[in-house]
Amino acid sequence: MPIAIRIHRTGGPEVLQVEDLPAGAPGPGQVRLRHTAIGVNFIDTYHRSGLYPLTLPSGLGSEAAGVVEETGPGVQHVAAGDRVAYAGGAPGSYCQVRVVSADRLVRLPAAIPDRQAAAMMLKGMTVQYLVRRTYAVKPGDTVLLHAAAGGVGLIACQWLKAIGATVIGTVGTDEKASLARASGCDHPVVYTREDFVARVKEITGGKGVPVVYDPVGKTTFQGSLDCLRPRGLMVAFGNASGAVPPVDLLQLSIRGSLFLTRPTLAHYTATRAELEETASDLFQMVSSGRIRVQPSATYPLADAAHAHRDLEGRKTTGSILLLP
Repeated sequence: MPIAIRIHRTGGPEVLQVEDLPAGAPGPGQVRLRHTAIGVNFIDTYHRSGLYPLTLPSGLGSEAAGVVEETGPGVQHVAAGDRVAYAGGAPGSYCQVRVVSADRLVRLPAAIPDRQAAAMMLKGMTVQYLVRRTYAVKPGDTVLLHAAAGGVGLIACQWLKAIGATVIGTVGTDEKASLARASGCDHPVVYTREDFVARVKEITGGKGVPVVYDPVGKTTFQGSLDCLRPRGLMVAFGNASGAVPPVDLLQLSIRGSLFLTRPTLAHYTATRAELEETASDLFQMVSSGRIRVQPSATYPLADAAHAHRDLEGRKTTGSILLLP
């Protein structure tokens, strides 16, 4: 019988349980999908810990690649045997077989292997909307990117360099600084010993940057605001260090009429057309060689707790996968 990782209560990695979970037959507009690779993302830890509440018991995971086994009535854009991938939607990708809504699936080009797809769908489409639409980065822009050696960070460094931007990226160690630099980060800043606000001011000649991309949250938020130039945009898209406390909007005025947004991938891929456009842009960037994405580590599906411990312990770089 297929297995899945489920939680019946929130907490640390120890709450992840391996369970037998039959997938059943797909209904109208659905497909039954056999996973070949499953992406692990920080949002999974937010669901597990209760930071982002779920109705329990629940599965975890928002990203995977696999092969369609069976389609339900009304499904036309994918067929049995197709290689597909998805990101977002209801949590539950930590499993071997799953019934999912077909309208959230995209067919994979022949040039994109399954493991590469599972390592990049959520992270890569997140980067796409961040640098193309939340703030449309232009050649010559200097941007600040936190967690530059993480899964989103390494893709973002490459995408920003392909656009022609100068990238300032914060990292936790010298090893991660080297990794970020190899992916296009012009100025890695090791935040454990360097003041990233001071470094941004130094690099920009005191002007600040037009945009900050911040998936870290609580520990970097105030400093990130201090890095923005007048009318700059603060893009807070994650909470790796904890949730950001309530914001005094007057501070945005005092610091230079700043803008603040808290975007999510779901709102940028809400329609089928938006999803297809976002995924297509990502596939083109990867297929052309302008962005390289490979998982840095893989874990058996049953070892999902180990993967979570490594991710939260800052022991990983880039993208990590579970293998069913």
